[in-house]
Amino acid sequence: MPTLTRLLHALADLTANEPAAPAQATAMGLRAAAPTRDFPAQPASTLTPGLRAALQLPNALPLCRLIKKAQALLPWADSPAASLQPTSLTAIKSIAELMGPDGPIPDPDLRFGLFYQVPHSYYPLHAHRAAETYTLLAGLARWQAGDARLTLRPGNAIHHPPERPHAMHAGPDGFVAIWRWSGDIGFESYRMLPDPEAHHP
Repeated sequence: MPTLTRLLHALADLTANEPAAPAQATAMGLRAAAPTRDFPAQPASTLTPGLRAALQLPNALPLCRLIKKAQALLPWADSPAASLQPTSLTAIKSIAELMGPDGPIPDPDLRFGLFYQVPHSYYPLHAHRAAETYTLLAGLARWQAGDARLTLRPGNAIHHPPERPHAMHAGPDGFVAIWRWSGDIGFESYRMLPDPEAHHP
């Protein structure tokens, strides 16, 4: 079985652990695409070495091995919201949108992909109208979601209802996660928020 097919099935299995209906729909879309979808080859980015190192961390979930093997086919890039963020943030993170209106698996109502944030970096408070779930795959992250502050490790998930402010501080090895959007998945509502911790992560 091709690595990409195995990866999409593994991502679907993990996503299906979330009982929400949009998560189940996302998992079904990934499984439906897995046998037939072929992604074009992608160039490496400046964050590729750090990403590969994170995927090999001792605490990484087993599917990280499949992500590493499929790395050359995954569309890692700046977030479509990058134009709405401070320029400095483009150097600390990258996303690979696998499903969505513009993704290699087209879907007009859902977005799903991979996320990497570099070691010791801080992604300040932001919000959007999309409902969002992150599940950590490798590394460690200190998370703020509304008034809650918690540490996420591989296998941990966190859900942000629409408009909930959230911020992420990567651990010493950075982190890799999957992310899922549903509801209003347009990037027009994405906005950075005042954050007293932004200059003191």
